[in-house]
Amino acid sequence: MKAALSPQAGFDLRIQIQAVVLRGDLIIPSDARGIVLFAHGSGSGRKSSRNRFVAEVLQKHQIGTLLFDLLTEDEERIDAHTAHIRFDIPLLSQRLIEVTEWIREHEGDAPLGYFGASTGAAAALIAAAHFGSQVQAVVSRGGRPDLAGPYLPKVTAPTLLIVGSLDTPVLGMNSQALAQLQCPKKMEIIPGATHLFEEPGTLERAAQLAGRWFVETLIEKFSSQN
Repeated sequence: MKAALSPQAGFDLRIQIQAVVLRGDLIIPSDARGIVLFAHGSGSGRKSSRNRFVAEVLQKHQIGTLLFDLLTEDEERIDAHTAHIRFDIPLLSQRLIEVTEWIREHEGDAPLGYFGASTGAAAALIAAAHFGSQVQAVVSRGGRPDLAGPYLPKVTAPTLLIVGSLDTPVLGMNSQALAQLQCPKKMEIIPGATHLFEEPGTLERAAQLAGRWFVETLIEKFSSQN
């Protein structure tokens, strides 16, 4: 395993996977000890202000981040009218799997984690089930882990579900998904938060929880193997 990742900052990357090109932003701090790939939620993308805020917090925790668009520009234009591609979980999870393979080609065996929001959480869990021990951690913020369905018991990566206390329907869905997970798991409920964590201080709280989870599962794992 590498002693350190290759420090770099790449904005508006073109990530070639199979027959499509996805756009992404990669930031690896000089002291990074792991990389987290972001799977955004319904109708969102790599420019999401909420995910970019979380990414900045993770970077301060010695964690590199890759935010990328799960859909191509043409697909985004179609989805803006039909809103059906954003719920194509098999497609989203396959894209995440392929981008994970891309980052592994560039960063070798660096510890990897996923941060998923909304429907992106389902894609993250399915990809984690696919890679097994090659993915060390998953965090879901206001996610729909229930949409991962039969893949939930197959996830081995330690998984943290973060949900707002006022996001009642999603809170119930997360509770059901938590019961199906067989990996090390935890659910954190943010008081006073709704689905988008727009209330003062709620997104900051979620970001700090995610940062600590990734430090424990990525950085400490990295240190123990070196």
